[in-house]
Amino acid sequence: MKWKKEAEEAVRRVPFFVRKRVKKRVEEEALSCGSAIVTEAHVRACQDRFLNRMEEEVKGYQVETCFGPSGCPNRAFAADGFADRAEDLLQGRRLKEFLQERVPGKLKMHHEFRLSCSDCPNACSRPQIADIGLIGACRPAITEAECTECEACIDVCREDAIVLKDSRPVIDFEKCVDCGKCIEVCPTGTLEAGAKGFRILVGGKLGRHPKLGSELPGLHGEDEALAVIARCLDHYERNCYEGERFGEILERTGRGDIAEAPGKPENSTGS
Repeated sequence: MKWKKEAEEAVRRVPFFVRKRVKKRVEEEALSCGSAIVTEAHVRACQDRFLNRMEEEVKGYQVETCFGPSGCPNRAFAADGFADRAEDLLQGRRLKEFLQERVPGKLKMHHEFRLSCSDCPNACSRPQIADIGLIGACRPAITEAECTECEACIDVCREDAIVLKDSRPVIDFEKCVDCGKCIEVCPTGTLEAGAKGFRILVGGKLGRHPKLGSELPGLHGEDEALAVIARCLDHYERNCYEGERFGEILERTGRGDIAEAPGKPENSTGS
């Protein structure tokens, strides 16, 4: 739909973590009024509903994604359809009804369980501050192919994680963020894609006491990532007393039963 400039400016002032939902509802508001153009009045009508009848807008969870599936060239792990599978899992937990039983008073947006998925370490959807954040990863592996010492991998690595030693690339995996860019530029195949999957962070949050999520061990393929999400939800539902965020729960309980084993990546032919 077309948006008037004033309407676009008004939506830009909406907090980022509900902006996508607000924009969708504003367009629905415009359509219900028979308008093909979104105006500031439509934005104000939705704003009033969010402020005064917020519980009606709360669905119990949020799923955020990056632009990866739209053709982003930085995708390290292309898991098309994964966000839909994760949303189906969250929806099946009936989290709004769960929160209504636990939260004193009316539900607000900050009570929702948030999952964010990014297809590369640029992390455009801010997975570090979600209850569960997933970051696509492609870990480089060193093959037996001869290295020509072109240093293309060194030039492209923004983490300074690669050096040449004895005419071979050496990767510092403490620095490497598994973006896969060095693999793309290697002309000889000395570097190839090894393990692929999601890095998973848990317990991130904003608010009065913000905290970045902490990373679980390993890379996780799609099915294993869904299993981790399910274990996180089990832990959340067992230990959420008044609608507190997952990060607060983990600070109190630890995370032992959500990281049962290192993840099984999509392709484990490299290390």
